[in-house]
Amino acid sequence: MRTQVGIIGAGPAGLLLSRLLTRHGIDSVVLENRSRDYVEARIRAGILEQHTVDTLTAAGVGDRLHREGLEHSGIHLQYPGTRHTLDFPALCGRSVWVYGQTEVTKDLVAAQLDGGPPLLFEVSDVTPEDVDGDAPRIRFTDADGIPQVLECDVIAGTDGFHGPSRAVVAAGAGGARVWERTYPYAWLGILADAAPATDELIYAWHPDGFALYSMRSPKVSRLYLQVDPDEKIEDWSDDRIWDGLATRLALDGWAPNTGPITDRSILPMRSFVSAPMRRGRLFLAGDAAHIVPPTGAKGLNLAVADVTLLATALVRLLREGRTDLADAYSDTALRRVWRCTHFSWWMTSMLHASGDDFDAQLQLSQLRRVCSSEAAARELAENYTGLPIEA
Repeated sequence: MRTQVGIIGAGPAGLLLSRLLTRHGIDSVVLENRSRDYVEARIRAGILEQHTVDTLTAAGVGDRLHREGLEHSGIHLQYPGTRHTLDFPALCGRSVWVYGQTEVTKDLVAAQLDGGPPLLFEVSDVTPEDVDGDAPRIRFTDADGIPQVLECDVIAGTDGFHGPSRAVVAAGAGGARVWERTYPYAWLGILADAAPATDELIYAWHPDGFALYSMRSPKVSRLYLQVDPDEKIEDWSDDRIWDGLATRLALDGWAPNTGPITDRSILPMRSFVSAPMRRGRLFLAGDAAHIVPPTGAKGLNLAVADVTLLATALVRLLREGRTDLADAYSDTALRRVWRCTHFSWWMTSMLHASGDDFDAQLQLSQLRRVCSSEAAARELAENYTGLPIEA
């Protein structure tokens, strides 16, 4: 097999990269070790920054997003007795959209299989080779158990933290530097067949722990509770979950809608950055290079920013033979990664209870500052809705 760009991983990052390259006449093949059903069912992020919506729209996969997604013009910040609204268009001229990552993936898969480049599911033993030269390759076993070799000009590793690409970059002559922080709390997330009882997302600080009220559609709510990382999901009954949400989101004259819980899981929280994001002709994007806690709604949006930069760099490299953007890709992408990592850490640190009274007073002071200062509110709004992608 032969292609210009071999893409490992069929999450949103890999599929969007293939889509962007195709629109510029660059061939690609996407390899995925899971089944299509599994890929399309993964429940992940749900907040899209303005640049992500614009990129998906320009790539021709935004029709259903605009038809079924929910545009949001702000968020509510809450602490006991107070709920304050941040108006994003007034503060920074941008908005965000609620549209689940599962739906983004379905849209990209459908476009890929409708006359797009090859997308191979259920492959195994994926191994990038000779990435330091000009003719890298990917060895893998296809769904029928037949060994294959994909000859490439470039390999893109969009295969997440546990995929093979990150390890290959780390094994290079210069190695890789890793920064990591594990947070002392996790999120218990649920999907519920309950109409959202709020117009905007609610980020709530409470002495019992953080709570987030989000949504997936006019009939489905997505809610989260801060829990200890060692909590077991079976210890959380429906009643215990709804009681916890009612307590942490309590406000006079308002209460969350309840309904059948259709999905529940516990999500550990950590920050992770690995640099560089390139080794020779192998480029990393998305979770293969960085992970952020979900409080800032940055994970999927960072992946989209990565592949937007990478697609531009690869088009210039493969069509014009110019290496400048490819050579700058890692440094350029990492500047945004660290900005978003800081914002995610800041939101997480401001909103999650630690059990320390001193920390609690600092958090409340910061929340009051954001809720009373236009400058502080604008800083949050600019980062939450997404800073411009560096050219």
